[in-house]
Amino acid sequence: MSRSSKKSLSLVAALAAIPLVFALSGCANGSASASGDDADDTVTIGVVGKSDPQWAPFVEAAKEEGITVDLVDFADYAQPNPALTEGELDLNQFQHIVYLAGYNVSADEDLVPIGSTAIYPLGLYSTKYTSVDDIKKGDTVAIPDDDANLARGLLVLQSAGLVSLKDGGSIYSGLNDIDTDKSKVKVTTLEASLTPSSLPDVAAAIINNDYVEDAGLKASDAIAQDDPADASALPYVNIFAAKAEDKDNKTYKKLVEIFQDTQAVQDGLLEASGGTAVALKTPVADLEASLKTVEADTRKNG
Repeated sequence: MSRSSKKSLSLVAALAAIPLVFALSGCANGSASASGDDADDTVTIGVVGKSDPQWAPFVEAAKEEGITVDLVDFADYAQPNPALTEGELDLNQFQHIVYLAGYNVSADEDLVPIGSTAIYPLGLYSTKYTSVDDIKKGDTVAIPDDDANLARGLLVLQSAGLVSLKDGGSIYSGLNDIDTDKSKVKVTTLEASLTPSSLPDVAAAIINNDYVEDAGLKASDAIAQDDPADASALPYVNIFAAKAEDKDNKTYKKLVEIFQDTQAVQDGLLEASGGTAVALKTPVADLEASLKTVEADTRKNG
């Protein structure tokens, strides 16, 4: 969901899409067979936010397919990947590709994505304009100044045709990467919580999802946001992650299908995100390719 190896870790909390809970419970107590053919497979999945409304119908739908899911609830984002690496979990689902890449590089591990869940778009809002097309050349747009959201905000502006980034932009893009001669607007940075209050003074502002409702706005008010079909948004797709040796596990693949195809799960996902989640069925090959690219960028910028 941006930055160097140090920065990669700083974007963790800001970009991981699922809200935090503060109870750590459970540990892995079973695992699926390598073939995934057992009728009573038990799969332990690490999550951050076990009470979120998508999980109960997911567990029930899996049970109907003969798979027992044990959800392990973690209190913060730093714990599920090490737990998966150490074999305490079979899968986890709480992170996007950028976060996974940061973990793999910093920990020298090789966890892999085995399926997509959703992207949580970062939106551009305005109280002066109802369309990006109405923004005038030379207008100023505000974006968050933290490493996690600055690069992503620039990518949103580029997708909206407001700025042009040198070399097409990346999760490490900064203000110095703006090609001013080819850009329509000027960009200023503010602390993320202040971008909503800047709206009277700027043409538009990138507002993190955490502050949209508090600003009296709705996600539907955004005049632009990440386009899930845009390649620049792919690193921010949330995923199920597994150990590399388990990437072809049939039971795990079946669980991804259940998550993606069960309407009650999708309804819960949308509810948990305040209506912002965009469910995706991104090909695993694309997820793997994106992870490899982000890992390479992370090492290069480290």
